[in-house]
Amino acid sequence: MSSIPSAELPRIRWIEKLKDGSHVLIRPLLPEDREREAEFISNLSPEARYFRFFRAFQEPSPGLLDFLMNLDYRNTMAFVALVHRNGRIIEVGIARYGATAPDSCECAVVVADDWRRKGLASLLIRHLLDYARSQGFAQMYSVDAPTNRAVQSLASYLGSECRRDPDDPGQLIHSMKLR
Repeated sequence: MSSIPSAELPRIRWIEKLKDGSHVLIRPLLPEDREREAEFISNLSPEARYFRFFRAFQEPSPGLLDFLMNLDYRNTMAFVALVHRNGRIIEVGIARYGATAPDSCECAVVVADDWRRKGLASLLIRHLLDYARSQGFAQMYSVDAPTNRAVQSLASYLGSECRRDPDDPGQLIHSMKLR
């Protein structure tokens, strides 16, 4: 269960067709994606930012970006979905996990508002689940707001178990066994 050498990361990629016929490139988040990640977060709706980060803000702080970009590709991993639009490559979704125990990790997924309901979140999460499994994780979970219906629907579709957070009854925990 070692991390993937950085030279191998560019080889992990998928071109996926979405429900509307559009295509996205899904690949690991790389250090050179920092500005793209900042722009993606800034362009999310206030509701999407809140559901993802549980707080309101306009732009990600340098400290938040440092945290999000600090991946070791084993205990912390992120897959981005990219498209080519108006001569630029832009981020339209991301799924990530961070280890919370030797065999457990917490995940999050967020998709740009205008890319929702196309199947992108489920594609990102499936790649993340497969990768976490390959890294030896036995369980993946997310902590979500009860008003986040999109995540509840995705979690149900994936067969996740749902329960109230014992430390914060205002949150839900969706968990899935990986082995």
